[in-house]
Amino acid sequence: MTLIQVVLSSGIIIIAIYMYLRLRSTIFDLILIFLFLVTGIIFVIFNEITDKIAHFLGISRGADMIFYLGILFLFFLILKLYSRLRRVEENLTELVRKRSIDEMEEIK
Repeated sequence: MTLIQVVLSSGIIIIAIYMYLRLRSTIFDLILIFLFLVTGIIFVIFNEITDKIAHFLGISRGADMIFYLGILFLFFLILKLYSRLRRVEENLTELVRKRSIDEMEEIK
């Protein structure tokens, strides 16, 4: 095992632990964290696998495939955060409306 493999594996484990501690909310989040951890460590330790998978998919290098998958993952995270933000905005709007109506009823 080379030094870069140790560094990358350690980084993946630290990120997975951090994500677990922060995102314990749903089973879906836990499954994503586990898949990230296992896939990342397998790809780091057995980097020839990424080249084989990439060639099968029609991509020239395994590093390019990982980059494309990373972009897709980040896009997923952006969409998930956007949907949560919309939900929070809707809840806040509903609370403000309810409070405004309650205050108007108290004035009358």
